[in-house]
Amino acid sequence: MTSFDYLQQRQQSLRESQRFRTLIPREREGVYLVESNGRRVLDFGSNDYLGLAMEMRGRGDKNALPKTSFGDLDSKATAGSGASALLSGWSMEHELLSKQLARFEETEAVVLFPSGYAACSGTISALAESGDLILSDELNHASLIDGCRLARAECVVYPHGDWRKVDCLLQQKRHQYGRVWILTNTVFGMDGCIAPLCDLQEVARRHDACVIADEAHGTGVLGKDGSGVCDALGVKDQILIRIGTLSKAVGSQGGFVAAPRIVVDHLINHCRPLIYSTSLTPAAVAFAQAGISDIVNRPERRERVQQLARHVRSELSIETRSDLEASVPIIPLIIGSDSRVVEVSAELAKHGFYVPAIRPPTVAKGTARLRISLSAAHHSEMIDELLVKIRKLI
Repeated sequence: MTSFDYLQQRQQSLRESQRFRTLIPREREGVYLVESNGRRVLDFGSNDYLGLAMEMRGRGDKNALPKTSFGDLDSKATAGSGASALLSGWSMEHELLSKQLARFEETEAVVLFPSGYAACSGTISALAESGDLILSDELNHASLIDGCRLARAECVVYPHGDWRKVDCLLQQKRHQYGRVWILTNTVFGMDGCIAPLCDLQEVARRHDACVIADEAHGTGVLGKDGSGVCDALGVKDQILIRIGTLSKAVGSQGGFVAAPRIVVDHLINHCRPLIYSTSLTPAAVAFAQAGISDIVNRPERRERVQQLARHVRSELSIETRSDLEASVPIIPLIIGSDSRVVEVSAELAKHGFYVPAIRPPTVAKGTARLRISLSAAHHSEMIDELLVKIRKLI
C-alpha cells in the first residue's frame, strides 16, 4: 500500500454509498444558477435568505460597492486587508462595522472574524478551559463541535433540544466544575428547528452556567429587529454571548461575536483564529455595513421570507412546534436513503430546480434529505412550481 492508497479506498467506499462529493462550478444570475453546460436552475440551496447578496452582486462591479465613510470603495474593494486585526488589519471601517453590529445586537461590544466557522470554533476554544464543562447539543454545527474538541474542557453531548437532560446533568455534576458552558445553535441548519433557548437559559441561571448561542441562521431573518432567535424569544438581554455570521442573510462574508466588553477583550487576546487570521477584506466590511443597514430599515424582506416558509411548510404538511419555527426558511424533506435523495435531487435539477441532497456525515444515517432554502427574492410562482414537482417525486 502506498501512502495514498488508503485515500483511494475510502473514496471508493464513498462513491459506492452515494456519499462522494465534488465541487461543481456554477455562475449566479439572481435567483438562478448557471451550470457549465449553460442550463439555468432556480437556486433553492443558498443561505442568502433576504436576497441581499444577489441584489448587491446584480448591481454590477462598480455600482455594487457600497459607500463607506471614506467614499466609494472602487479599487480598494478588491484588495485584501493586509494583516491580522491585531497588526494593521483593523481599519476605521472594521471599527465602524463592529459598532454598528453592537447597536444592532444591543450589546457592549462586537469583534469581527474572517468567517463564521472561525468565530464559532475560536470562541469556544478560547473561553472553555481546563476544569470547565461544555454541554453541547448533538446537532450543533461542525464549527461548534470543533471548538469543543479544541477546548481543554470536558465536553458532554446532550440529546437534541433536551433541556431537561441538561438540567439533570447539572444537578448531578455541576459541583465538579469551575465554569459550565451550554452551547447551542439557535436555528439548526439542516433541520430548520429552533433551540429551546428560554428553557436552556433558565437552566443556566439555576446552575450558574453560561449559554453561548450561535445565531448563524437567525441573524437577519428572525426577531422584531432581525437580530435573531434570542430577540424573538425575549432572551437577548440574558444570553450574553451570541455568535453571528455575515455570510448568510447579511449578504457578505465573515462572522462576529456579540458579548460584554470583557469577553470581547478576552477573545482579542486569546482567540487564535482571530489573532492569527488576516482580517476581513474592505469589500466584505462594506457589504456587511450595507446588509445590516438594509435589515434594520427594510423589515419587509424578512417578513416576505417568513411568509414563504410558512406557505411551503403548510403545502407540504410539515408540522412545527410554533409559528416562529414555521417561519424559518430552511425546510428539510427527509428521504432516508442516500441513493434515493441523490436521485430525487438530480431529477429536480433536470426540471430546473437546484435543491441539494444532504447525506451523512452531515446528517445521521438513514435521514438523508432535500434541504429547501428559501429567499425573499423567490417569486411565489417559483415556489409553487417547485412544490408541484416535489409532490410528483416523493
